[in-house]
Amino acid sequence: MSQYLSQIPSQQMRQEQRLTPQLIQSMNILQLNVAALEQHLQAEMEKNPLLEYEPGDESQDSAPAETEEVDRPNDKLDVLEWLDNQYDYDSIDRPQLSHRNHEDRDAKMDAMANTACRPANLYEYLMEQWGLLDLNPETVRAGEALINHLDEDGFLRTPLEVVADSVRPVLSVATLVEALPKIQELDPPGIGATSLQECLRLQLQAIPGGNKLEQTILQNHYDDLLKNRLPQIAKSLGVDIEEVKAAVHVISRLTPTPGLSVVNRDVPQIKPDVIVEYADDGRGYQIRLTQGNEPRLRISKRYLQMLKDRRVGKVERDYLKTQQESATALIDAIQFRRSRLLEVAEAVVEKQQDYFDLGPQTMKVLRMSDLANQLHCDPSTISRTVADKYVQCPRGIVPLRDFFVGGTESSNGESTSWDSVKAQVADLIGKEDKSSPLSDDQVAAMMNREGITLSRRTVAKYRQQLNIPTARQRRLY
Repeated sequence: MSQYLSQIPSQQMRQEQRLTPQLIQSMNILQLNVAALEQHLQAEMEKNPLLEYEPGDESQDSAPAETEEVDRPNDKLDVLEWLDNQYDYDSIDRPQLSHRNHEDRDAKMDAMANTACRPANLYEYLMEQWGLLDLNPETVRAGEALINHLDEDGFLRTPLEVVADSVRPVLSVATLVEALPKIQELDPPGIGATSLQECLRLQLQAIPGGNKLEQTILQNHYDDLLKNRLPQIAKSLGVDIEEVKAAVHVISRLTPTPGLSVVNRDVPQIKPDVIVEYADDGRGYQIRLTQGNEPRLRISKRYLQMLKDRRVGKVERDYLKTQQESATALIDAIQFRRSRLLEVAEAVVEKQQDYFDLGPQTMKVLRMSDLANQLHCDPSTISRTVADKYVQCPRGIVPLRDFFVGGTESSNGESTSWDSVKAQVADLIGKEDKSSPLSDDQVAAMMNREGITLSRRTVAKYRQQLNIPTARQRRLY
């Protein structure tokens, strides 16, 4: 039996979805938050001379002046400069440049003078103190090695054997053991500790006055302290429980991360994309985008006039057409982002209005797939729209993604989000009698009576996510 292989040309129709460069750019623009969008636009405007912000008062267009024919450049980098020199387009929407005399201050120098200096890090802060001590060379080297291996929070978690082997010539462990107490005497108190217990003990030693009871509790009853067994501590030490409570209060005011207190850590500023505020008529809410989400961009009329000029050659015209297409695609992508973000924000506020009125315990179930079906788009589009964006509302600044939550159905058939369930758990624990706090089983039973079925393990999981201690640790004596 023979087989024949043949290639026969045929025609068939089929649909394919392909990502064009314009669509890719639109998706990338969509997922930018307002701060990133502003930076992206600044970079695009520096790269594309046809992009400009719309002025508040547009000037009148004027025709280009007559010029003589000269040789045109072939280098596209010189095209715009050549056009500026050969054609008089200065009167067409060109911003007036202010000339600066010798008495004016340099803007870059002003910016440098107003820039905050770089804060000293923990290593530099400690090395400055270490250099003032009168120590032998080997101890100095050992101290520098120890400081170099401290974590950001000020703890020494690297074994001394590893520290000793990390420098050349190799240090002895005995030298490091000798240098470590001297490191622990530096500011801030608690630096160089190898455990939280030692860190707190070092801080107590730096406090003036008598703190013998606090030291004894940390030294001999640390496990009882972590488990809030204050009566056992009082009985073991033969003191009144009120004295133990006062000592625990002193210990609780110590810092578990002394290294982080050296430098003020810069927290990035959150700039909301959406503002939700009470409507002027007092009913419902009004939604608007922040200013950076609606940049008023346009294509420069000056360069559009160049495209219409017959004297402009093919090289220059092709360059301008390419930049015009790029500018148009960017403007369309920004407009799509603006409309989609506003559309999603309006749908979220409509669905989660109870959250804005009453609080997180009333959060409704809202899935991205459901909203995508409502807006006739793909769930990935919703995900890009809400990515890294924040809502400023009467309840504070909230990530837009937090409004999309799964959930369960209560006994009365009403959907309840998991965030709402966690908020109810936190509310029950917050209202408990601190002298007899609720166990996880008791919280689960109370939630079940409310029509929400929860197991003890689920309550424990939510409690841990909320950073709520166990019932024993929450008890007040």
